[in-house]
Amino acid sequence: MSMTRRLLLGAAAAAPLHRAHAASPEPIRIGVLTDLSGPYRDVTGPTSVLCARQAVAEFTAANPSIPVELIAADHQNKPDVAVGIARQWFDRGGVDVITDVGNSAAAIALNAVVEEKDRVHLNTAAGTSELTGRHCSPNLIHWSYDTWCLAHSTGTALTKAGGETWFFVVADYTFGHSIRRDTTQFITEAGGKVLGAVVYPFPGTTDFSAYLLQAQASGARVIGFANAGDDLVNCVKQAQEFGITRNGTRLAAMVGAITGVVAMGLQASQGLVLTETFYWDMNERTRSFYGRVKPALPAGVFPNNVHAGAYAAVRHYLKNVRAMGPAAAKASGRAMVAAMKAMPTDDDCFGPGLIRPDGRKIHPAYLFQAKTPAESHYPGDVFTLLATTPAEKAFRPMSEGGCPLVPA
Repeated sequence: MSMTRRLLLGAAAAAPLHRAHAASPEPIRIGVLTDLSGPYRDVTGPTSVLCARQAVAEFTAANPSIPVELIAADHQNKPDVAVGIARQWFDRGGVDVITDVGNSAAAIALNAVVEEKDRVHLNTAAGTSELTGRHCSPNLIHWSYDTWCLAHSTGTALTKAGGETWFFVVADYTFGHSIRRDTTQFITEAGGKVLGAVVYPFPGTTDFSAYLLQAQASGARVIGFANAGDDLVNCVKQAQEFGITRNGTRLAAMVGAITGVVAMGLQASQGLVLTETFYWDMNERTRSFYGRVKPALPAGVFPNNVHAGAYAAVRHYLKNVRAMGPAAAKASGRAMVAAMKAMPTDDDCFGPGLIRPDGRKIHPAYLFQAKTPAESHYPGDVFTLLATTPAEKAFRPMSEGGCPLVPA
């Protein structure tokens, strides 16, 4: 399939929400660059588009004089495809901001073209903490989560709870290696030890039997899955089929989400430990958000922290469009990102928060354990909260990231 056809199909996936008339001001254009067909389709993909669309719908209802358009495209988890789409969006499509970008290698590659064109990169789905470290950018905000946050929350707590030895199953690309590295640091600091790791080809692997048997043979008390999406679902299901948890071995999803737990079912996922920064059933505000997006969601789908991030980031961006005025917002991505950092955040998904100088959005992180079928009382009731990391401790200190935007 040609690049042009991919872009046309991507744009068709999410038609504009608000079309400007001939005399109307130039619309704000938002591009959701995501996985619409691959292993991360469910954990990002169409539901991210839907949640970003919800933010746009709420904004345009309250601000009818500011036209906003939203389109989407599939980056296929390929950095070159992501960059090609971004260039065409910027050069021909008038896109002002790109969001989602749920692939770490693609997210890093995208930074150069976003800076060159002085647009905005609201990354709500990629995991690598390097986006606010050595690959930070004055045009970038990193929302939702990152590998340091998840590693800190999950690795530290499980190690202190008796999981002194670990073995990792790792997807062979930037994200997989980053989450393994970050988690290893916290396991060691908590007094644990990593016995080893096995790396598998990504994408394209569906049979994890050899990797799981190697993990089991290590004798580790915790098997950590440094992957996500369909790969995580397949790993956990196959681990249960092999009876790996029968001897007390715990399974930890280093980037798990409610989408995977629901896809596996509680019979398969019960006991799985993971960290998310959003849960639809956490409080009245999160339930209110879910109630607003539920009519558009397919039956049985519950938003995860990536999907919530797509809503919250676009919402905060559009607040600043209103504050700056559309013309100023379109004029400079750097100026827009600076304004977004200066304005406190507050939304129904994450509550009050802030954006640091390095571009990191700050909010609490929650360590969950998947419930047993008997413990679940209604659809989406899948998590027991084990621990909360407060916002000020949930993400890597700026002084440790190496971001050149941070004052010395």
